[in-house]
Amino acid sequence: MLEKEPSRTAWMAATHRAAHQVLERGLIFTDPLALPILGQDAETVARDAQAHPAGRGMRAFIAARARLAETALLSGVELRGVEQLVVLGAGLDTFAYRNPLAGRLRVFEVDHPATQAWKRRRLAEAAIAVPDEVVYAPVDFERHALLDGLTAAGLDPDRRTFFMWLGVAPYLTPEAVRATLATIGGLRGGAEAAFDYADPPATLSEDARIAHEARADRVAALGEPWLSYFEPPVLHALLTELGFTEVEDFGPPALAARFWPNAGRPIPERGGHVVLARTP
Repeated sequence: MLEKEPSRTAWMAATHRAAHQVLERGLIFTDPLALPILGQDAETVARDAQAHPAGRGMRAFIAARARLAETALLSGVELRGVEQLVVLGAGLDTFAYRNPLAGRLRVFEVDHPATQAWKRRRLAEAAIAVPDEVVYAPVDFERHALLDGLTAAGLDPDRRTFFMWLGVAPYLTPEAVRATLATIGGLRGGAEAAFDYADPPATLSEDARIAHEARADRVAALGEPWLSYFEPPVLHALLTELGFTEVEDFGPPALAARFWPNAGRPIPERGGHVVLARTP
């Protein structure tokens, strides 16, 4: 199989993380490998980001969701005995290669086999070392069940596991989102998850809806349309049904209060959310 570059939206997310390091100096989320893994210099990344000022809000959201996820992971390890991390749809995520929990956390990166081959080549070209505790779990989701792929790669379902699932759920059908959450919620050893989702477009303000539709058109043109949206009460009920007993949901006002309290512009009530959820 030929190596397959990551999806265009995964590449865009990686450029947003890198641009945040340059333009905001990593104020919300620090990632020293964000630039090296792209293979681009700071000037190029900054110039491209500044040429598209409408991307500033998405850049802030991507930084915030990464910060929330990694903070929750550290808490899970320290307080609740998390021993395994699964990065679902890993793309160009770099946590595994700057892991502050080396020796305490086994990291499984899940992605399409061909995409993983491309990423490993990029890591080698950037001279980014792959720690011994990193495991690549190649899963073709059209052919294999997630848990089957993970256990084949060595995941122990009896050990508490954290799932980092960022920038993926909106591109899946609601049925696929439910199936993934059911797998996580049913893990024998207990599980925790960080993922993001969006409110239905019809519930947004007019300005937010217009901006959302413009972004949706762009990703659809890349062949990666957004397929799922959730009303928060409905999603929370689903999580409870699937075995999650604690759920934190950070919508736009909560994200703004935590990460950019002095934004100087109105914050919409609805939009993108980041969820932290865990089972007993």
